[in-house]
Amino acid sequence: MAQLTRTEFSELSAICPDGLFRDVELSALSQWRIGGKADLIVRPSSTSEVSALIRWFSERGIKPVVIGLTSNLLFDDAGLRAPCIQVGSRMARMLLKGQQVRVQAGIWVPRLARNLLKVGLSGAEHICGIPGTLGGLICMNGGSQRKGIGTHVTEVVSVDYQGNIRRRTQPECDFGYRTSIFQNNGEIIVQATLSLSRASDPLALRREMVGILASRRLKFPKHLPNCGSVFVSNPDNYEKFGPPGAVIEQLGFKGKAVGGAMVSPQHANFIVNRGGARAQEILALILEISDCALQELGLTLHSEVRYVRPDGQVVPATDVPPSALLAQ
Repeated sequence: MAQLTRTEFSELSAICPDGLFRDVELSALSQWRIGGKADLIVRPSSTSEVSALIRWFSERGIKPVVIGLTSNLLFDDAGLRAPCIQVGSRMARMLLKGQQVRVQAGIWVPRLARNLLKVGLSGAEHICGIPGTLGGLICMNGGSQRKGIGTHVTEVVSVDYQGNIRRRTQPECDFGYRTSIFQNNGEIIVQATLSLSRASDPLALRREMVGILASRRLKFPKHLPNCGSVFVSNPDNYEKFGPPGAVIEQLGFKGKAVGGAMVSPQHANFIVNRGGARAQEILALILEISDCALQELGLTLHSEVRYVRPDGQVVPATDVPPSALLAQ
């Protein structure tokens, strides 16, 4: 995107007051602490602002990148020239009505889990350790313990690529294991309604959540920057191959490093930034692992990580051609 004119900046500021930020260091936002500067990040505070922003960009033939807390994103070291809309802490309000909760998509998932615990609602405790926003969680139908948030979703509000506000019931969201309709339709999730149950024993619910968090601390690396699981865990492959971490370890990649990027010695489905890692080094490890799994085992590992090109295109990390790494 070319530099905004004064008029364009004023128009965007009117749509999203106090929400425009220029020359933002993506490495400060990235869970991996990787990435150059973003020319423009816009942080809306409501569904109407998101709708108006998308309409403004659409009328000018511009496609913005939409991000949450970046827990599954890898930004390029060259930064981001396309405008970026971040649905985050400015869209994190929730409204409780009985056993239903209406929540904006920018809320931090662990905070949502704690808030539900405080009001004695059960059903979403499995999400308590997942570092991301509700919008991203719903898009991926994320969860833990082989559960997905979609089970408790009754309605999702989204904004399409023309700025129209859409509402979908649970069946219309087409939830599957770590999938939903939102992964391919280009819409921005802005709000969801969850239907939960009243906890019969709030103390037992609290103990369960504490146990989940303790288990995650033991299993997963926390002291070095990472994006969480790199490859999708598919239970259909467990009997023959095991989970991705076990596959990667079996193939001999645990602890392998490329520059500042390293397959975690603690859990092989995590790639950590041990200091100064570049995007191409993360990508090189991902591609080497996926190629080896295919060659040695005939197993296709699907990446949870999405690579954000400087022009704003977002693609699965495993879809980046090796020639693109050589060019960097």
